[in-house]
Amino acid sequence: MKKVLQIAVSLLPAFTLLGTRTIAQSSAAKASPDGKPFVVEYYYKAKWGYADEFLTLFKKNHYPLLEKQVEMGRMLSVSAVQPRYHGTEDGRWDYRVTIVFKDAATANDSGFDEKALIKQMYPDQETYKKEEQRRFEILEAHWDLPIKDVELNSK
Repeated sequence: MKKVLQIAVSLLPAFTLLGTRTIAQSSAAKASPDGKPFVVEYYYKAKWGYADEFLTLFKKNHYPLLEKQVEMGRMLSVSAVQPRYHGTEDGRWDYRVTIVFKDAATANDSGFDEKALIKQMYPDQETYKKEEQRRFEILEAHWDLPIKDVELNSK
């Protein structure tokens, strides 16, 4: 079972790169049609020694796309954190990017054409594709986790 999970997690970057939605995101969208902000945490685990290179490529090629979507109103905010100290290898991650989407429907809108935005923002497609391929080559794992608030003051 652990091996199946490792294989599934290792395939997530390829699915994300292709612009497909995860099952968890699709299920969360169906469960949250209330128009409230929809929060997803994206975890990235780079191969040992490659976290800085991953971040450099992320900031060059992916973060500007996210910023543009904030400008467009699809997303309300994008932020990132990294752990101050290390954890166990099986629970290790290098960066967590939190995206607050306008709502669940927007987060899961299959009609949004990110490829057109990429072509507009990165006219040198050969370099862009090469660098994005490298960004995913140095990833050991990547997972997306839609989250929701928990009301602690209710009875």
